[in-house]
Amino acid sequence: MVKIKVLMVDDEERFRTTTAKILARKGFDTILAASGEEALEKLAEKPDVVILDVKMGGLDGHETLKLIKDKLPELPVIMLTGHGDMPGAKKALDTGAFDYLAKPCDVDLLSTKIQDAFEYATKAPYVEKLAKGIMIPLDEYTQIPLNSTVRDAITALEESMRHLLATDRLMDTGHRSVVVTNPDGSVAGLLSPLDLVDAIRPGYLSAPKPSMADSLQYSTMFWQGLFSSRVREIMGNPVRDIMSDTVPVINADANLMDVANTMITLPARRMLVREGNADIGIVREQELFYEIAKIISSS
Repeated sequence: MVKIKVLMVDDEERFRTTTAKILARKGFDTILAASGEEALEKLAEKPDVVILDVKMGGLDGHETLKLIKDKLPELPVIMLTGHGDMPGAKKALDTGAFDYLAKPCDVDLLSTKIQDAFEYATKAPYVEKLAKGIMIPLDEYTQIPLNSTVRDAITALEESMRHLLATDRLMDTGHRSVVVTNPDGSVAGLLSPLDLVDAIRPGYLSAPKPSMADSLQYSTMFWQGLFSSRVREIMGNPVRDIMSDTVPVINADANLMDVANTMITLPARRMLVREGNADIGIVREQELFYEIAKIISSS
């Protein structure tokens, strides 16, 4: 696959460096510019797509966009606008922007928009991918060994998110689940938010009721404080006791209809992607959603 070169223009250093790291993990080659003036100079490096913040010192995003389109009218530019700034978004589109995204911006959506812009500019027709073409690589997930506790899992997840959420302009909403690994590196299971929520429910709610008490109802008025106490009770428990250890598997070369049908039939919101005997990634419902959106926008 062609490595897409992205010019990221923003006057906030922390945002630039954080975004560059995330886009690199997703396979993009990133060029950074701290101002509109610097962005115009960096056009000499021949980026495929430009990500341009609207609010910057010196040349603002709208002025920079106009100068870029004057120089390279075919170069696609994606604008980052303030939440709810519809007049600014409309102005950007009228000036020739390919699209705009509101801040804070989800990185999976940003990645999809970059791919869309590149395909539009190169007139590349949509080519349906396989499961391995839309999956999130396994090494992008937080991973913990099978002998970890619930507290270990939350600590690892918080640590990984601390590195990513370095700015209020970017959201990495993607990987709230934690991958639990066997000693050989294979996937033993996933710990999802729903697994945690289920684990803190008191055991009597899922226990079978006596036959003469089918109509027995538990009063929620006595549950005040129960949520906190149950969280503290389970935090030292082995993660293996509450994780989902039967993760559905899909072949890396499965086509997208196979992925979609398997998700609905099981049902499952995420599946492990396996190539040969190796676990290589996870495909979620979000990836299918983005592919649906891409097909519609290109039709």
